[in-house]
Amino acid sequence: MKIRNLIAVVSLFSVAFASQAQAPVWQVSKKGNTVYIGGTVHVLSANDYPLPAAFAQAYQKSSVLVFEMDMSKAQTPEFQQQMLTKMTYQDGRTYADELKPETVTKLNKYMQEKGLPVGNLQMFKPSMLSVTLTMIELQRLGLGGTGVDAFYNTKGLSDKKSFKYLELPEQQIDYLANMGKGYEDELIHYTLDDMAKLPTVMQQMKGAWRVGNNQELYNIAAKEWQQSFPTSYNQLIVERNNNWLPEIEAYFANAEVEFVLVGALHLVGNDGVLAQLKKKGYSITQL
Repeated sequence: MKIRNLIAVVSLFSVAFASQAQAPVWQVSKKGNTVYIGGTVHVLSANDYPLPAAFAQAYQKSSVLVFEMDMSKAQTPEFQQQMLTKMTYQDGRTYADELKPETVTKLNKYMQEKGLPVGNLQMFKPSMLSVTLTMIELQRLGLGGTGVDAFYNTKGLSDKKSFKYLELPEQQIDYLANMGKGYEDELIHYTLDDMAKLPTVMQQMKGAWRVGNNQELYNIAAKEWQQSFPTSYNQLIVERNNNWLPEIEAYFANAEVEFVLVGALHLVGNDGVLAQLKKKGYSITQL
């Protein structure tokens, strides 16, 4: 096959693929009213931009942006202090007083190998350690940049969009603080064991997320979590989905068009927001 013919064939396949490509954004409709729902990733790299075009499409058609929480409040000193109070020991204890000796040894070894200040982190509760160590590793991988939520929060403020929120900042602190409660050792082992796989897993997750492949995203990021730590999964995913659902359904009763932006894992699985809306008779179309 001549080179120019090969290029033409490749171009045709590219156009065909692009025309069929989808994104993690869905149009949800009922009785003539529409709400857009987008799955977000909270931390991304510069290479992840521009976002799939469906985000801009839903944004332009919406007058109201709905986030999990008011991100501007999360930047206040008051919020930071509340978070520190609930997620660190306030009575002189350290994580060594709560975790098994073998867990502490493994944890300390990991932090020393990574050059992290063990002394400064000793007051962190296991849930805070899990979040902190994961965020540090994501930053090391170049994934500490602006996520979808923050991107559209800034854009929405600039464009003078209206805002709604599904949770109070204090509620998110409580969810994080209770993560792993009752099985702190397992949480730390799970977190540390995941670090070696994080680069590959994040790449796979972003690939599935970007095209809105919720089944694949569930298999990669949620299935093992749900099976190994059902209490944590139910607290952080299922319970919050159930709490949000009445609020989201109420949006269909007004004339405004909302664009709901929540973490992508809230949209996957049988307990996901999309599956629950579908069971209730809403029409769902992936953009």
